[in-house]
Amino acid sequence: MKYVSLTNNGQTASFKQAVIQGLAPDKGLYYPAYIPQWKSSFVEKIPELSNLEIALEAMRPFVDEDLNLSELEQLLDDVLSFEFPLQQVGKYYSLELFHGPTLAFKDVGAGFMAKCLGRFIQDEQNQKATVLVATSGDTGGAVANGFLGVEGIDVVILYPSGKVSPIQEKQLTTLGQNITALEVQGTFDDCQSMVKRAFVDPELTSKVRLTSANSINVARWIPQMLYYIFAYKTLKNMRIQEHPVFSVPSGNFGNICAGMLAHKMGLPVAHFIACNNTNDTVVDFMKTGVYRPKDTVATISNAMDVGNPSNFVRILELFNKQKKELEFDFTALSYSDSETKVAMQEIYNQFNYVADPHGAVAYLGLQAYMAKNPTTAGVFLETAHPSKFIDVVESTLDIEVSIPENVHFLMNREKQSILTSNYEDLKSFLLQ
Repeated sequence: MKYVSLTNNGQTASFKQAVIQGLAPDKGLYYPAYIPQWKSSFVEKIPELSNLEIALEAMRPFVDEDLNLSELEQLLDDVLSFEFPLQQVGKYYSLELFHGPTLAFKDVGAGFMAKCLGRFIQDEQNQKATVLVATSGDTGGAVANGFLGVEGIDVVILYPSGKVSPIQEKQLTTLGQNITALEVQGTFDDCQSMVKRAFVDPELTSKVRLTSANSINVARWIPQMLYYIFAYKTLKNMRIQEHPVFSVPSGNFGNICAGMLAHKMGLPVAHFIACNNTNDTVVDFMKTGVYRPKDTVATISNAMDVGNPSNFVRILELFNKQKKELEFDFTALSYSDSETKVAMQEIYNQFNYVADPHGAVAYLGLQAYMAKNPTTAGVFLETAHPSKFIDVVESTLDIEVSIPENVHFLMNREKQSILTSNYEDLKSFLLQ
């Protein structure tokens, strides 16, 4: 598999090159040169296969030039070490993606990318790399956990001060070793803008080998398709015959884009719903056909506080840049904080299920779609454990939320971060 730049399709890279570089030299996002197609026999066998067998079949075409089957199997076996259960919530199903080490859906993509990059860097003797990543909440923790202690790699995480939850901040700022957190006086989009500027700064890139761990990196983006295949497998084993509808809380749009990639490869899916908070750039695009990035608005579903989602260009590419084609498979909806809290209360009071703010937004989108399409099987994604947003969940539901042991120990650790105001601060730190 080769990868092309979405800015200039003439620029190509191997999987290894795309992972190390993060962005193409022209700063376009890398995208598969072609979309592999599954044989119908594979799709029919999915209910009988293990998660590892499914993952090997799905991922092999994307990495075959740089990872042999044994290496890929070891990587995936390490990454897929936890469950991806479906929980029934009324008429719908919650796909719980928070059973990994940092309680967030990004554990699979971040873990896979960390293992790939660590291996590729080790192949290049005396080479080091700096992973530069912006986070609106969960990405940073998953990346930090995935890369912690990986030889030859330093990780620098930019996060917006005061706009991540206490647990999220502890996951970013207490690990030490090769992980450094830069606390930015601004929004996630400010963080992302600084990261993108670093990649195009020739003075910086001539001295520091930079790569990205955001979902712009193909090794972060592509493995996320596995959740959707696992959910399809579970539904089939529950004797549910309808093709599922997936409702996805969406910030930078990498997760839903990966699901749509799986659909294009042959996974039977009826529809995708991108559920946003008040950061509704894509919702407006679907109404007007004009893409206008917006300033980020802070909300209680902070991991979705993105005004200019990077991965939407990949979604457009999957549909030949044709909005009419996209509309057949894709709907975008947005909800306010007050609507989100009402949904959290409804889910808890009616079904005794505790949803975090992101899952509640996805529930609202699914509810709206299913009202008009009642014959499909509806799945909303729970992308983070409720304890990661403990203040909002407890105050909204008037309950006490326990913090799982695998992150509870972080709460007593001392925060260590470097306050950063602008790009020059970032550049100076990286050059040091």
